[in-house]
Amino acid sequence: MKPLNIAQHTFDWGARTYVMGILNITPDSFSGDGTIAQGDSLQVAVEQAGNFIASGADILDVGGESTRPGSEPVGAEAEMERVLPVVQALSTEFPEILISIDTYKAAVAEEALKAGAHIVNDVWALRADPALAGVAATHNAPVILMHNRSNPASVEVRQQLGNAYIGAEYEDLLADVKRELMDSVKLAQQAGVPDERIIVDPGIGFGKTVAHNLELIRRLDEIRALGYPVLLGASRKSFIGFTLDLPADQRVEGTAAAVSVGITRGADIIRVHDVEHMARVAKMTDAIIR
Repeated sequence: MKPLNIAQHTFDWGARTYVMGILNITPDSFSGDGTIAQGDSLQVAVEQAGNFIASGADILDVGGESTRPGSEPVGAEAEMERVLPVVQALSTEFPEILISIDTYKAAVAEEALKAGAHIVNDVWALRADPALAGVAATHNAPVILMHNRSNPASVEVRQQLGNAYIGAEYEDLLADVKRELMDSVKLAQQAGVPDERIIVDPGIGFGKTVAHNLELIRRLDEIRALGYPVLLGASRKSFIGFTLDLPADQRVEGTAAAVSVGITRGADIIRVHDVEHMARVAKMTDAIIR
């Protein structure tokens, strides 16, 4: 697997685990950390980013639309109003850090990349907006392709624990996820995105039951065997809440367990809310297994 070079950064896959810190520029994040709900969104985001960088983040993931099960969609203009000032501020304040834009909309990705973002993180793996692959290729931006079978009709809502999918059906979980990820990989390739700029994500929590999520983490090495770097996004998610019977703000230990096991199964990037704690978990796990 070839290293990935972005700006002045080199990702040497397999050498260590890389840490992506989540910056939710939203009022309705499932994890309760949306910056819009905390006053001056821009100031909160910049302060949070500074803390993440000091704690060991390699990438800052900026998103302006909640992707929790059952959330309301946000239009492209409103999403850009949320994220573009943050991307611009971060690229000015922290020019050494890599920024990913968490969006499935080509228009948002285009403007964010122009504003200073480096990576596109698409929760619909290029299937929601066919133009997004071309935007990434034009900007030579790496793309993170996340498997997603979300269906609002199958969401179960429980107070404190959050939302979870109960009706997601798979003929063969791993085979289906791998096949659908590779379909998205082909979309990226056809648009001109080179293989070394493609990262895959099994989509923990997106159209999967609690049992599905646990199995995906346990068998993450089978996703890694596709030949692409793997991002694991398990942080604070409801499968942890349902397993431990805990709300989102009490899932740090559950997240740590998922992260550690995920790394042993081949995760290359962990996408997390609690950067300080999870960077330590990753460093310790790396020391044991790499």
